[in-house]
Amino acid sequence: MSVARQVVVEADGGSRGNPGPAGYGAVVIDPATGEPLAEAAEYIGVATNNVAEYRGLIAGLTAAKALFPDAGDALRVHVRMDSKLVVEQMSGRWKIKHPDMKPLAARAAAILPPSSVTYEWIPRAQNKHADRLANEAMDAGRDGRTWEASASTAALDTPSARTASAPPPVQGPPGDQAAGAARARAALAAARGAAAPEGLFPMPGAQEPEPPVEAAPVTGAAAPAAEPSAAPGAEPSAAPAPEPSEAPVAPAPDSSAAPVASAPEPAATPQTGWGSAPDLGAPATLVLLRHGETALTPQKRFSGSGGTDPELSATGRDQAERAAAHFAALGTVQEIVSSPLRRCRETAAAVAARLGLDVHVDEGLRETDFGAWEGLTFGEVRERHGDDLTAWLASPDAAPKGGGESFAEVAGRVAAARDRIVARYAGRTVLLVTHVTPIKTLVRLALGAPPEALFRMELSAASISAVAYYGDGNASVRLLNDTSHLR
Repeated sequence: MSVARQVVVEADGGSRGNPGPAGYGAVVIDPATGEPLAEAAEYIGVATNNVAEYRGLIAGLTAAKALFPDAGDALRVHVRMDSKLVVEQMSGRWKIKHPDMKPLAARAAAILPPSSVTYEWIPRAQNKHADRLANEAMDAGRDGRTWEASASTAALDTPSARTASAPPPVQGPPGDQAAGAARARAALAAARGAAAPEGLFPMPGAQEPEPPVEAAPVTGAAAPAAEPSAAPGAEPSAAPAPEPSEAPVAPAPDSSAAPVASAPEPAATPQTGWGSAPDLGAPATLVLLRHGETALTPQKRFSGSGGTDPELSATGRDQAERAAAHFAALGTVQEIVSSPLRRCRETAAAVAARLGLDVHVDEGLRETDFGAWEGLTFGEVRERHGDDLTAWLASPDAAPKGGGESFAEVAGRVAAARDRIVARYAGRTVLLVTHVTPIKTLVRLALGAPPEALFRMELSAASISAVAYYGDGNASVRLLNDTSHLR
């Protein structure tokens, strides 16, 4: 009779470029003591993140089986990974549609009986050992070497191996420049003989701590605003001027003109910036996807929530599919929330079908109601409702005639939706499929920028932006108007 054995496998994979130079790491752990029983890592050449993640899983399961060849069906393996895609697909909850993933999933499933393996998604912060192994493998491949277990220091990142004098590990995905910079700060802190708090390494002579290390790649990230950003729960101020296809563009205000009127900022907001005790936990990351084109988009007509609720055009449907392929390749989106308007729900449905996720609808993400202006071009509104338009552009509290919404009203409900979503999905990556005004509002509030800054933002159809929200009220704009996935 076989002796029952239980082990934990932690696996990770990364690609410096996606696709780019890739590698994986896996460790088999004794669940009772936390002791690493076996490690595996390999540089696999140019591949995507998802391929590397699956290769890490295969290596971990293979190592677990090799440790206990006589256990047979009595071997129980609990797999822990920070790849939502791999965990959900191997658990049978998500369909495997990508042709490159199917053979890898089949290979992993054949190593041990399906009943012997369970899967759990964990945050990247809890997958440090495997992450370090994957990085070591990629570093070895870069240098023309083969990874060797005897030279690995990945186990030093495990809690049981830490010492009070050693600096804690730095979070960051393979190839993340922010993580690399933080490692340099960690080395400086260690050289000074001071143990720095995890993820926060003050530079010599600095009066304020350095920004926290991001837990995800920062693509096109913006520097933090000098003024405190509007945090979840803060009252919003003025919202953006109209945008093409949601609303035609108004001319940007001249620098010599009177400043744009703004709703009052709150008298008191939570502490923002990097203060003495920031929250460095995993943020709620809102990935902001503007819907694809409709027939009104190229005509630059006001298209809000009070009009005809148009469907996606053929171009818009193609844009939605391209966005879906992009997010499927990344494998980072864990939840999807959409505006109730048809063009957003159709865009969200395309992504959800590729990721195997449900779409949740939040009314707060709908576009501005433009009242009597719905369906008109900017020129037509100026001709028919000139005084009304002038007042609307001058003040966020002015609303279009015919039951329209003011920008202040829109900003209020968007901020409330943001607070709900951030609270509900703390520490997770959420795709918000919405419109120009909500996206611009979220970015402006995150930056703490003046209202007139919104006139200088552009958001193309099916573009991607991203904002991360931390538990201490800090917000970090990571991406704005990315359309690379549409090329």
